[in-house]
Amino acid sequence: MFTIGKLAASASVSVETVRYYQRQGLLPTPSSQGAVRHYGDHHLRQLVFIKRAQAAGFALKEIKLLLDMDASQDHAQARQLALIRLQAIDQQLEQLQSAQAALKKLAHACEHSTNQPCPIIAAFIDGP
Repeated sequence: MFTIGKLAASASVSVETVRYYQRQGLLPTPSSQGAVRHYGDHHLRQLVFIKRAQAAGFALKEIKLLLDMDASQDHAQARQLALIRLQAIDQQLEQLQSAQAALKKLAHACEHSTNQPCPIIAAFIDGP
Protein backbone atom coordinates (compact mmCIF):
# COMPACT_ATOMS: atom_id res chain seq x y z
CA MET A 1 0.00 0.00 0.00
CA PHE A 2 1.20 3.49 -0.88
CA THR A 3 0.27 6.97 0.24
CA ILE A 4 -0.05 9.40 -2.65
CA GLY A 5 3.42 10.76 -1.92
CA LYS A 6 5.02 7.31 -1.95
CA LEU A 7 3.09 6.36 -5.07
CA ALA A 8 4.25 9.50 -6.86
CA ALA A 9 7.86 8.97 -5.78
CA SER A 10 7.78 5.33 -6.88
CA ALA A 11 6.62 6.37 -10.34
CA SER A 12 8.97 9.40 -10.51
CA VAL A 13 6.11 11.87 -10.84
CA SER A 14 4.80 14.61 -8.60
CA VAL A 15 1.81 14.30 -6.31
CA GLU A 16 0.08 16.93 -8.44
CA THR A 17 0.64 14.74 -11.52
CA VAL A 18 -1.10 11.84 -9.77
CA ARG A 19 -4.01 14.12 -8.89
CA TYR A 20 -4.14 15.50 -12.44
CA TYR A 21 -4.31 11.97 -13.88
CA GLN A 22 -7.13 11.22 -11.46
CA ARG A 23 -9.06 14.32 -12.57
CA GLN A 24 -8.55 13.30 -16.20
CA GLY A 25 -9.92 9.81 -15.55
CA LEU A 26 -6.60 8.08 -16.25
CA LEU A 27 -6.06 6.84 -12.72
CA PRO A 28 -8.77 5.73 -10.30
CA THR A 29 -9.00 7.52 -6.96
CA PRO A 30 -9.13 5.03 -4.11
CA SER A 31 -11.60 5.52 -1.31
CA SER A 32 -10.12 7.06 1.78
CA GLN A 33 -9.60 5.09 4.94
CA GLY A 34 -9.74 7.85 7.50
CA ALA A 35 -7.90 10.93 6.30
CA VAL A 36 -5.48 9.08 4.00
CA ARG A 37 -6.05 7.36 0.67
CA HIS A 38 -4.10 4.18 0.10
CA TYR A 39 -2.91 3.17 -3.35
CA GLY A 40 -1.99 -0.32 -4.48
CA ASP A 41 0.42 -1.90 -6.93
CA HIS A 42 -2.19 -1.62 -9.69
CA HIS A 43 -2.08 2.19 -9.32
CA LEU A 44 1.69 2.12 -9.69
CA ARG A 45 1.43 -0.12 -12.78
CA GLN A 46 -1.08 2.27 -14.28
CA LEU A 47 1.16 5.29 -13.60
CA VAL A 48 4.09 3.50 -15.23
CA PHE A 49 1.86 2.62 -18.20
CA ILE A 50 0.86 6.29 -18.57
CA LYS A 51 4.50 7.44 -18.48
CA ARG A 52 5.60 4.84 -21.02
CA ALA A 53 2.72 5.68 -23.35
CA GLN A 54 3.63 9.37 -23.09
CA ALA A 55 7.25 8.51 -23.91
CA ALA A 56 5.95 6.75 -27.03
CA GLY A 57 4.27 10.00 -28.04
CA PHE A 58 0.68 9.31 -27.08
CA ALA A 59 -1.42 12.22 -25.82
CA LEU A 60 -3.38 11.82 -22.60
CA LYS A 61 -6.65 11.39 -24.52
CA GLU A 62 -5.07 8.58 -26.51
CA ILE A 63 -3.70 7.02 -23.33
CA LYS A 64 -7.21 7.07 -21.88
CA LEU A 65 -8.39 5.21 -25.00
CA LEU A 66 -5.57 2.68 -24.62
CA LEU A 67 -6.52 2.09 -21.00
CA ASP A 68 -10.13 1.57 -22.04
CA MET A 69 -9.00 -0.78 -24.82
CA ASP A 70 -6.93 -2.75 -22.33
CA ALA A 71 -9.96 -3.19 -20.09
CA SER A 72 -12.02 -4.42 -23.05
CA GLN A 73 -9.17 -6.45 -24.61
CA ASP A 74 -9.62 -4.50 -27.88
CA HIS A 75 -6.24 -5.32 -29.40
CA ALA A 76 -7.26 -4.40 -32.95
CA GLN A 77 -8.25 -0.89 -31.90
CA ALA A 78 -5.04 -0.50 -29.87
CA ARG A 79 -2.99 -1.58 -32.88
CA GLN A 80 -4.84 0.91 -35.07
CA LEU A 81 -4.14 3.72 -32.60
CA ALA A 82 -0.47 2.73 -32.54
CA LEU A 83 -0.30 2.77 -36.35
CA ILE A 84 -1.82 6.25 -36.43
CA ARG A 85 0.76 7.36 -33.85
CA LEU A 86 3.54 5.85 -35.98
CA GLN A 87 2.36 7.84 -39.01
CA ALA A 88 2.45 11.04 -36.95
CA ILE A 89 5.96 10.23 -35.71
CA ASP A 90 7.09 9.59 -39.30
CA GLN A 91 5.76 13.00 -40.31
CA GLN A 92 7.52 14.64 -37.37
CA LEU A 93 10.77 12.92 -38.32
CA GLU A 94 10.47 14.20 -41.90
CA GLN A 95 9.88 17.73 -40.61
CA LEU A 96 12.85 17.47 -38.25
CA GLN A 97 15.10 16.13 -41.00
CA SER A 98 14.03 18.99 -43.25
CA ALA A 99 14.75 21.51 -40.49
CA GLN A 100 18.11 19.85 -39.85
CA ALA A 101 19.10 20.09 -43.52
CA ALA A 102 18.04 23.74 -43.70
CA LEU A 103 20.00 24.63 -40.56
CA LYS A 104 23.09 22.79 -41.80
CA LYS A 105 22.91 24.73 -45.06
CA LEU A 106 22.50 28.03 -43.21
CA ALA A 107 25.34 27.24 -40.79
CA HIS A 108 27.60 26.37 -43.73
CA ALA A 109 26.64 29.60 -45.52
CA CYS A 110 27.30 31.58 -42.34
CA GLU A 111 30.70 29.97 -41.86
CA HIS A 112 31.76 30.84 -45.40
CA SER A 113 30.15 34.26 -45.64
CA THR A 114 31.84 37.55 -44.98
CA ASN A 115 28.77 39.49 -45.97
CA GLN A 116 26.46 41.23 -43.58
CA PRO A 117 23.83 40.37 -42.51
CA CYS A 118 24.39 36.87 -41.25
CA PRO A 119 22.72 34.32 -43.57
CA ILE A 120 21.06 32.64 -40.59
CA ILE A 121 19.52 35.85 -39.27
CA ALA A 122 18.59 36.96 -42.80
CA ALA A 123 16.81 33.66 -43.48
CA PHE A 124 14.63 34.07 -40.42
CA ILE A 125 13.87 37.73 -41.15
CA ASP A 126 13.45 37.58 -44.91
CA GLY A 127 12.43 33.95 -45.36
CA PRO A 128 13.80 31.54 -47.96
